[in-house]
Amino acid sequence: MKKLINAPSDYVDEMLAGLVAAHPELTLGGESGRCVSRTRPAGDGTVGIATGGGSGHLPLFTGYVGAGLVDACAVGNVFEGPNVQSCIDAIQTAHRGAGVLCLYGNYGGDRMNFDMAVEMTGLEGITCETVLGNDDVASAAPEEAEKRRGVAGIVLLYKAAGAAAAEGRNLSEVAAVARKASAATRSVGVALSPCRVPTATAPNFEIPDDQMEMGMGIHGEPGIWRAPVAKADVVADELFDRVVAELAPGRGDRVVPMINGLGATPLEELYILWRRVSMRLDDAGIAAVQPMVGNFVTSMEMAGASLSMMVLDSELEALIRAPADCPFWRVLP
Repeated sequence: MKKLINAPSDYVDEMLAGLVAAHPELTLGGESGRCVSRTRPAGDGTVGIATGGGSGHLPLFTGYVGAGLVDACAVGNVFEGPNVQSCIDAIQTAHRGAGVLCLYGNYGGDRMNFDMAVEMTGLEGITCETVLGNDDVASAAPEEAEKRRGVAGIVLLYKAAGAAAAEGRNLSEVAAVARKASAATRSVGVALSPCRVPTATAPNFEIPDDQMEMGMGIHGEPGIWRAPVAKADVVADELFDRVVAELAPGRGDRVVPMINGLGATPLEELYILWRRVSMRLDDAGIAAVQPMVGNFVTSMEMAGASLSMMVLDSELEALIRAPADCPFWRVLP
């Protein structure tokens, strides 16, 4: 597959240089040179939010650094977790005197390096709490939810926790909001074609042209089943049914729905999926609050989409509606 790159080994660093050049509200720094933060940080005495993850998923993770969202992001190579120093940089940069919430996806390398960074920054007197995004229903059974991967639903966790921090809540309160948001959020995706990392000579998995895979992860992790490509309404119905089966929203409930493109699927097709999901919500008597349709968490040039939902109560809805501003998402007051 053709790519607009220079040397594959320079892919991430050149991408980051271009990102901060295009968005002066972002700053690239830290001892690692792999920490993106807000050029105008939050005020002193507020809780900071640090995240991190591998490149290849823009807007995730780096793109959600901004007011009302994330304060600093540790950046790894494509599909690789951030190293320990970049995690330390993100925590140190996010710290404004009130502690730091480390909020990132449930992946082994990310956990290991952030855990080490939390321990090391703790020696400097920085208090941290950790919340993991684990919204992917296809990656483990409900009774083993702690093993589930974090996918597009983590964007909604950023929004809720970021708004809570902006309100001036303390670290334990912001962490409690993030855990509440996580418990209320589920996702599942479907892949139609593979992706290729810049240093690879071939795609990292294969899907025949006439097939799709339900539940595939954003790095190509195996899904639930593979079958011939179905019509959009059939795909949307299965995505909807799998998410709703776990969240069990009832008539009169309110949810934030997100139809997310994985990188190569046209927006037109995402809106076709949303058309069907919105019909299903209406039929079930469930209200859609601030529907999100677009590319929020991608996987290079993978074709496909995911559906995420967060079931709202009055607290979460207020936090989701609160103002936020980052290069890829703006919520107006």
